[in-house]
Amino acid sequence: MLVLTRKKGERVMIGDDIVVTVIDVRGDGIRIGFDAPRGVSIQRAEVVSAVQEANTGAAASSAQTADLLVGLLNRARKAEVEQAEPAARTPAPQTPAAPRTPPGPAPKPTPPRPRG
Repeated sequence: MLVLTRKKGERVMIGDDIVVTVIDVRGDGIRIGFDAPRGVSIQRAEVVSAVQEANTGAAASSAQTADLLVGLLNRARKAEVEQAEPAARTPAPQTPAAPRTPPGPAPKPTPPRPRG
């Protein structure tokens, strides 16, 4: 790390494209300005850390949510299979047997009808 002492209005060059200027000195703080090409990102370190933590938390939350959804889908599929299985195990309904005639003398056969 390079440590420099600068006064108000003095500048520091970083490479050929970035200029850091001391704008103001107030007590234990200073105001600095940055001149850099548009493609160079300039962020405060605490903001970058906060965003990274938020992204990590959101990713963990998304993974937990995905796990919950997978569990719910698996339970729903299992319930569908369990509902379908009893129907598959139930024997097909049989046609009812013809009514039985009471015991006793057999009925007389009817003679065939003549054709004609």
